[in-house]
Amino acid sequence: MGMFNFLHLGSKMNITEHEPAGRFILLTQITNAAELTTFIGDMIPLLHLQEIQAQPIRYIVSEIVRNVLEHSGSTFGAIVAAQYYKKTNTIRMGIVDTGYGINKTISYSHQTTSDLDAICMALTPGITGTTSREGGTDYNAGAGLFFTKSISKINKDLFVIYSGNTLYKLLREKESATVVLKSNPLDDRHTVDTDLPYWQGTVIGIDIKLDEHKEFSKLLQYIREIYTTTVRERKSRQYKKAKFI
Repeated sequence: MGMFNFLHLGSKMNITEHEPAGRFILLTQITNAAELTTFIGDMIPLLHLQEIQAQPIRYIVSEIVRNVLEHSGSTFGAIVAAQYYKKTNTIRMGIVDTGYGINKTISYSHQTTSDLDAICMALTPGITGTTSREGGTDYNAGAGLFFTKSISKINKDLFVIYSGNTLYKLLREKESATVVLKSNPLDDRHTVDTDLPYWQGTVIGIDIKLDEHKEFSKLLQYIREIYTTTVRERKSRQYKKAKFI
């Protein structure tokens, strides 16, 4: 996947390069919106994806990389890679940055007690580090990571997020299970590791099975409805709290 060349070690290693087309996306650095647009445009045909398969992948990459460029503070932008596994008909993607990390970003507007606390807030609909306002703003609604996790959950795929010393992993739902979206990520089937080597930044990994996707527009509509209902209920509870002068 071009790791040695990316680290400028290619000339020192005895490497046999393989043709990536249809198999994987080389490690790619994205530092601005134009490079993001180019990457997405190149990624779809390189992995030989049909349009119905490309829609969720295009959305996820766009949302996460845009978050990195706008909020992470990383001087290196986002590093992205993807690989296709023929046996399981699955795309596995990784997106990483070396920015502030989720805890610092969320704590601009919300009190956090740990990296896990910050990750849970980042995955909760309507919470963003740019404002303490419920539902965020018109430009930062606290929706991107919740939408991404929800896409994985509905399609019964894996999703992981790692920042600071903590990794949160959304587990696959059983094939027979009826999927219900939940606003609190700790209510989902998951595992957590809070004793990992410290990562200054954020790592996100996503599996997407290509043969079991629901119609993407209906999937997004369902996730938006859950997002809207959750934010409305949280605002209502906040307004009902007793206020003392």
